Amino acid sequence: MADPDAGRRAERMRDHGIAAGFESVEAMLEQADIDILDVAAPREVHANLVRLANARGLAVLCQKPLATNLDEARSLVAQVDPAAPLMVHDNWRFRATYRTIRSWLDDGVAGALRRVELHYLSSGMIPDANGARPALVRQPNFVEIERLLVMEVLIHQLDTLRFLLGDLELIDARLARSSDVIVGEDIATLTLRRSIDGLPVEVVGNLATHGEPPQARDQLRIYGADATIDLDGFRLRCAGARAHDEAFDPDRTYQGSYDSAIGHFLDGLEQGTPFETAPDDNLRTLALVEAAYGFTPPRMRYAGGEENRSRP
Repeated sequence: MADPDAGRRAERMRDHGIAAGFESVEAMLEQADIDILDVAAPREVHANLVRLANARGLAVLCQKPLATNLDEARSLVAQVDPAAPLMVHDNWRFRATYRTIRSWLDDGVAGALRRVELHYLSSGMIPDANGARPALVRQPNFVEIERLLVMEVLIHQLDTLRFLLGDLELIDARLARSSDVIVGEDIATLTLRRSIDGLPVEVVGNLATHGEPPQARDQLRIYGADATIDLDGFRLRCAGARAHDEAFDPDRTYQGSYDSAIGHFLDGLEQGTPFETAPDDNLRTLALVEAAYGFTPPRMRYAGGEENRSRP
């Protein structure tokens, strides 16, 4: 593994039984005999690391997103050698809950779809009794991320909705911040429609929601002519033509999404089959993310109504 932080590198090597460590990716690529590069670094360096590995003909599994913005990602995709395999690791759609929902939709269980709503709500940005914000305790880097909720978090939900429904178009977006302690947005309402038929789709994210737990969960409702599909965290229900009520194990489902995404990547390498989250597919998700920031007013306001710093 490569990590410029010597202490963190040593800790990861010890925890995971990794025999060789390097202070830079360049050194690792020069000295180590590897076949695949797994890019799990901050998004600001994704594009450069992908280029380094691609130039050596290595297969790459890159954490979402491919780059910090749509233009950079498009430029990267245009530059890389397509002969060297590249997959974006967006594991959310590989959760067992969403694979089940996709199978139901493919089987026509819900009938003609009428509306889709996905809420991602938490109280993580609300100070607790000690004044700490749980979301920032868990991920301190949230403080300085300019494009926060949509680019860092809701990109998962947008990709998953595309997986379930097909291509989407963004109609409107409203972004805001709940507090000046962060730079980026932690509140978002995205209004979309399905490209093929105009099916209305709404995505609401709010990390400062009173009454919700600090750790957010997906709350998805798909309204159909024959059934309503309801996902609340790891509990999946279907009311209507084919009644169903199932609780998925949270830990197994969470870890399973990583296992399945990595397994899909390896299967693609061995069998020469396309990746679900190939670069071109990720660009379509990134286009929705980029469009959301395009709707942001020149100066973002936070929930209290006072002006914040300029938008990202």
